[in-house]
Formats: sequence, C-alpha cells, structure tokens
Amino acid sequence: MLRRLFFLGLIILVVSLGGLGILSLKRYVNQSKEKKEEIALSLDELYNQAQGLQAKGKLLEAKQIYQRLINEYPNSNQIINWQKRLEEINIKLLFSPIITDKSIAYEIKAGDNLSKIAAEFKTTAELIMKSNNLSSDKIIPGRRLKVWTRPFSIVIDKSQNILILKSDEEIIKTYIVSTGVNNSTPTGTFKIINKLINPTWFKTGAVVPPDSPENILGSRWLGFNIRGYGIHGTSDPQSLGKQATQGCIRMSNADVEELYTIVSIGTEVTIID
Repeated sequence: MLRRLFFLGLIILVVSLGGLGILSLKRYVNQSKEKKEEIALSLDELYNQAQGLQAKGKLLEAKQIYQRLINEYPNSNQIINWQKRLEEINIKLLFSPIITDKSIAYEIKAGDNLSKIAAEFKTTAELIMKSNNLSSDKIIPGRRLKVWTRPFSIVIDKSQNILILKSDEEIIKTYIVSTGVNNSTPTGTFKIINKLINPTWFKTGAVVPPDSPENILGSRWLGFNIRGYGIHGTSDPQSLGKQATQGCIRMSNADVEELYTIVSIGTEVTIID
C-alpha cells in the first residue's frame, strides 16, 4: 500500500514538473516573440526618425541615427538601405557649408586664392567652391570658407566591381564601376598623379579627341602612377558593374565628375581582387 502511494506521488510530481516545463517553454517563446516585436518596433521608430530628420535638412542628426542602426543591427535585412541613406547624407554634407568633424571654418587671408588654400589642406579648389556655394573663384579676405581637412582614399574591389571612397576609415560613398576584362586591372596601392577634364584618348595608332563618339574615356580622367592606368568616365554606361575595360577603372560620367571634384592629386588608390 505504501509502495503504491509512493509511485502515485512520483507520477503526480513528474506530470506537474512536465506541465511547468511546458509552461516555461511557452513563456520563453512568448517572451522571445515580444522581444523580436520590440526590436522591430525600435528599428521602425529609429528609421522613421532618421528619415524625418533627413527631410528637415538635419543631416548630422540623421547621420548619427543611420550609423546607430548599422552598428546595432548588423544582421538586419535593411542594412543595405541604411548604408545607402548614410552615403547620400555623407555627400550632401560634403557638398554643403555645414562644418563637420572632418572640416574647418577657414578665415580667408590677404593673398589667398582657392588653389593655395586647397594645396595647404590637400583638398581641391572645386570641392571648396562646391561646399561653399561659390559661383566663381573670387574670394574676399576676412570671410570664412568651409574647408575639408581629412585625407580621402579609394579602395577598388575587382570581385564586386565597386569603388569605395573613404575619409580616414569612414566610408563616404560606394560607386559601381567596371574593371578590366579577364581580371586585367592591376592590384596594389597607387596614387593619383594627374587629373584631366574631357581627356583626349591616345590609343595605339590614333589620337581620339574628347568630342569624338569613339572616345571611351568620358568626361574625366584621374591617372595613376602606373603608365596607362587610371579612373575615367564612359561612353558605354551599360558596361558598368562588369569586367569590360582594357584595365582601367570605368565610372559613369556623373560619378567620375563627382569623384574628380572630391579627390586631389596624391590620393591613395588601393586595388584588390
């Protein structure tokens, strides 16, 4: 009789514990679901807040939120969209009079000109003009100009056919490019040593002027310190994103004109497989 009561009590205990285990599991699942919903709500709230700030022109505040989203939710399926938004803001900030941690308000001195200021800070006169909304290169002593002070660098990834513009270690913008057929674009670290507007194409056995439809170099040229190679525009935008060139880096004309404005002679270019 005692033995029968003992086993009956044991069965009741096991069933009770099993029930508690099921309840605990259900509670865990519900809590996980609530946590996911909370995270999704947090993402939506942050993204909406960033969009609202961006629409109001509060670019620095919007940038901080997009960067927070990228840092805190690296596995989100929205991360490419956040990065794209962040890069849009980076370019708007770069081309606006807003002072950031990578720029200063420079007071123009007697004897200054844009080329002299650009050389002092290793930037470009074109970027100074664009970021200060100048319609001419005439400047007046005593006034202030936004001047970018941090170096730019370029990384070209041949496996993805992308060009990454960086300042320090921050990605400013990513561009789609074409690289060399049969992986012919050289790898290594180079420097930009010359820049040309509407370049003439000196191909084997011919000189092709800028206005010729046969000129494949597009509207800009940024030459490397390796003979015959550089970054240029294109007369064939459909080829972008592919291995399609004789070894150079090909961009859309709009993109190469933007890059031309930003980077100075001496900018480092790293090309990787």
